[in-house]
Amino acid sequence: MTVQGLPMVVPDEGLPARVRIHEVGARDGLQNEKATVPTEVKAEFVRRLADAGLTTIEATSFVHPKWVPQLADAEQLFPLVSDVPGVQLPVLVPNERGLDRALALGARRVAVFASATESFAKANLNRTVDEALAMFEPVVARAKSRNVHVRGYLSMCFGDPWEGAVPVAQVVHVCKALRDMGCDELSLGDTIGVATPGHVLALLSALNEQGVATSTLGVHFHDTYGQALANTLAALQHGVTTVDASAGGLGGCPYAKSATGNLATEDLVWMLHGLGIDTGVDLGRLTATSVWMAGQLGRPSPSRTVKALSHQEQ
Repeated sequence: MTVQGLPMVVPDEGLPARVRIHEVGARDGLQNEKATVPTEVKAEFVRRLADAGLTTIEATSFVHPKWVPQLADAEQLFPLVSDVPGVQLPVLVPNERGLDRALALGARRVAVFASATESFAKANLNRTVDEALAMFEPVVARAKSRNVHVRGYLSMCFGDPWEGAVPVAQVVHVCKALRDMGCDELSLGDTIGVATPGHVLALLSALNEQGVATSTLGVHFHDTYGQALANTLAALQHGVTTVDASAGGLGGCPYAKSATGNLATEDLVWMLHGLGIDTGVDLGRLTATSVWMAGQLGRPSPSRTVKALSHQEQ
């Protein structure tokens, strides 16, 4: 599916030598589907993503099935993929009950999901920002007591559909709270895709000024206004080496209707490989996986790279 010699590799000094892609298609991507994807198809999706070279694949969510019915099969799915070699399989846990379910299946990496704004915290968690953080504290503490890696997602870092612009200081405050409670890693989410590169650099710099190291940060961009790759490049220039992406551009946010799909993993890989940045990902295999999943979902992938490479093979 790839074109011989393309993209041409032209390195840019100052960028990381390697980027770790945190693949979210199997969780963040599929949870936004109207139809429920069969468990075995989800498991095959994870296996194919691993075969393409992705080493961090977010597998599922232990949220109550009432809230995310698309991922109600977490207990059935996780054992089907937990033995995939060489792959970390983080899972989302909203509370202590979710953590219990994940730990019972042997999960070694979990994530909590916070908000930088009161409006989204209410819509997504039915709590204030501070109440949500208080709910996560015992979750993180218990996970860390078991030597489980904890990621803290932070939504609405760059804009909120109800509140508009989100002050950088407000985002920094919640990031520091997540870090201080023990999160090993923070993912900065542009949930409705309104960020621009200058805004990204301003937030990263503000976090550094408050003692949050770039090495603990990942970025999670949506492509609503076509800015996801530009914002990613800005983050790389700042030193970020963890980027969230979703195979085939799957996903959005069920609680923010203006949110379109995540940054497509294939589009990200094309850019990174052109910059000479190692990802460990086989773009041909990854594209084939997204074409396969698009067939399972009954619609074409929105990824520009998937479309381009699939068209060339026809």
